[in-house]
This record gives sequence, structure tokens and C-alpha cells, in this order.
Amino acid sequence: MIVSELCVYPLKSCQGIATKQAEVGIQGFLKDRYLMLVSGKGKFLTQRQYPQLAKVKVEIVEQNIILRLQDESLPPLTFTPTLSGAIREVELWRDRLIAIDQGDEVAQWFHQLLDMDNGKFCRLVRQSPQHVRLLDKKYSLDREHSVNFADNYPVMLTATASLEELNHRIVEIHQQQKQAIPMNRFRPNIVIETTEPFIEDKWSIIQIGDIQFTVVKPCSRCIITTIDQQDGAKNQLKEPLNTLGTFRQLSEQGVMFGVNMVPHDKGIIRLGDRLQVIKTRY
Repeated sequence: MIVSELCVYPLKSCQGIATKQAEVGIQGFLKDRYLMLVSGKGKFLTQRQYPQLAKVKVEIVEQNIILRLQDESLPPLTFTPTLSGAIREVELWRDRLIAIDQGDEVAQWFHQLLDMDNGKFCRLVRQSPQHVRLLDKKYSLDREHSVNFADNYPVMLTATASLEELNHRIVEIHQQQKQAIPMNRFRPNIVIETTEPFIEDKWSIIQIGDIQFTVVKPCSRCIITTIDQQDGAKNQLKEPLNTLGTFRQLSEQGVMFGVNMVPHDKGIIRLGDRLQVIKTRY
């Protein structure tokens, strides 16, 4: 089993950047989900409310970030993430966090993209290094293990054989090959080339390259998986959620695909690195 894809998502809910290698820290991939869009009241905004965020291509060029739209309906914007902006209190699920505002220009760009009413506004914020977001103690490897603006855990892993099995079932149900979905619907950081579907359910501790990870739990999937990650269009058949519901309803929390992980170490992982299973659940 080897690493077949690596992806970092600098801006939560926008497009990811495929990479040949990734630097891993205690918060996950370097610069993964360290920027986030929030409402005027500070509540996080994602494709759940604004599926058009899927059209936003993100490019890192030295210290700058370039934002472009897949359909070019807005001109590109280049900005430099800052640590000296205004301090904002923001909300991400049940967490209240202190974040750093990234200024009016980028906020206005997203305001236009989201076609917000005059009475609403949004702000782009950056995670504050002085105000860490601690991982749930139930899953933290130590008291200071922190996480970025990811929904819950530092790293998301998916496996190729699991997607093949899912797509086989989707096509069988709908009798349409075009209903098969790509892996980017699940927005993983790491994709592992596998031969046994959902073998990742069995893993407890794994090692990729020189870095060990605890596999915390299967990942509960949401409506974002039904959104095309290129054009923001919603799948009218509510796939893959409907098909996942026929065989991956593993708990009351919803349907599962992929696994959430916590890194033990810092280091680099690369395409082609082998995955070694250190400990299994059963």
C-alpha cells in the first residue's frame, strides 16, 4: 500500500492543491485549512451554505495566495496572509476561537462571489498562533495536541479500493457510469492505493514514511460530498450519500467514508511512500 495522492487545502471549503510531498506537523499538513471564511457574526461558512466555494482555485506563490474562479466570473485576487490584522472571535462547530482578520479586499471578493445581500457580510480569517485550538482530549496524544480549522481532526485519509467499491454500487443502483464520483468529493489529505475495500477501518496505528499516525475513527460524511468540487453543482441524486447509506451507516453519527487521523511526529511524507500497519483494531 502506497501514497497515491497528497492534497493541502489552505482555505477551508475551497479547492485543494495537489502536491508531491507534504510537511506534517502536530496540526496536520503545513498550511492546511489555516484560513477560513466567516459570517459577520463570526460563524464559519462552507460549501454547506455556499456550494460556489468549490469553484475557488487556490494557489500559493511564495508568501502570497492567488484566488481564481473555475468559471472566471470574477477577476483573480492576490493577497498576502497576515498575522497583524484585527482580532476576531469566530465559531467553528462548538469551538469559540480567536482568529486574525485578513482585510477588506479579500472579504469583498468573497462577498461578490457569494452574492450576499447588502445586510450581510463575510470576513476571511487566519488561525492565530497565539490562540491554539486544542484537539478533543479523548483523541489527543498529549494535552497540547492542537488542530487547525479542519472540522475535527488534523488529517483525513481515504483509500482507492473503498472508492472503487462505492462507485461500483452507485453505478449498479443507477445504471449510469456517469454517476461515479471522483475522490476529491471527500477532500482527503492522503489517498492510499489499496486492494481491499474499507481495510482502513481495521487500522489503529499506521506509519507512512517516517511518521506514525493514530487512526482515530471513521469520518462521518456530509452534504459537501454531493457537490462537484470543480463547478459547485449539487448532485440531484444526492450521491454518494444515498448509496453510502445502504452499506456504510456505521453509527448514529451518519454514513462513513475515510478515516480521521492524528500525527505522532513531524516530518515529510511523499507520493510513493509505503504505508505500514503498526496496530489493528481487530
